[in-house]
Amino acid sequence: MADYGLFEMLDFETPEFDLDFDTSFLEEHENRYINPKKAGSLYVPERHVKFNNAVEMAKAMEIGSGTRSHAIVSGNFIFGDFIEALFVERNIHTKKLSVSTLSLSDENIDSFSNLLDGGYVDSLDLIVSDYFHANERHGLVPYMLQELDKDDRFQLAVASSHTKIVIFETDGGKKFVIHGSANLRSSACVEQFTIEENPEYFDFCQAYHDVVLKEYAIINKSLRRNKLWQVVEAENGSDTTRPGAPTRKSVREKTRTSSRTSTTTTPHSKP
Repeated sequence: MADYGLFEMLDFETPEFDLDFDTSFLEEHENRYINPKKAGSLYVPERHVKFNNAVEMAKAMEIGSGTRSHAIVSGNFIFGDFIEALFVERNIHTKKLSVSTLSLSDENIDSFSNLLDGGYVDSLDLIVSDYFHANERHGLVPYMLQELDKDDRFQLAVASSHTKIVIFETDGGKKFVIHGSANLRSSACVEQFTIEENPEYFDFCQAYHDVVLKEYAIINKSLRRNKLWQVVEAENGSDTTRPGAPTRKSVREKTRTSSRTSTTTTPHSKP
């Protein structure tokens, strides 16, 4: 078992909130209670391992059979970047990546797209909160569907869920679960997560995800099958496609910043 993020003092950056009790409340209780301390930025000595860089953490993390690693990460750590970096840096392939999260960013969507396009992930199941969907139904949700709903390899579920779970099985048969407090995007708060190779826990989380996906999936995959039949009919001389329907681009260009990982299709090992 490995621990990442050994610390004496963490960077508990406090937003500009008014944390003070009313003076009358404090006087009523004879000053038994005190106002919360405004932490500000607390210095962390560099000798204490507190990862800010997802790629370096992905390289250092133990991912063998029966391993379990714990991490405490700073607020600028992007958990979605770590997932992408883990697959790319360790050359992992999985038939299905299943993720539940409260929310995510456009960069997280790009990371998932990279994993699908790069051949690291065959299919992706994603569960997001109804809170996220309500706030992003005109923004990130359409972008997500545009970027990830390719070749019937993506399913999205929207539910009243606050879980943060990532599960995948490698070609070598190892079953990994990543779980903790972190959403996919950065939160400006100190977060923790654990990655472990644990078949029993994997099966437990998979069962939960399957129930949510069955009940709350929003992509009607039977419609895609109907379109496939239209293609078959067209090839047999009966063109049933809609006139003027837009064609799908064969190659999607992306601009990625140098601090983020990019994927290429390479033979995958069996960790």
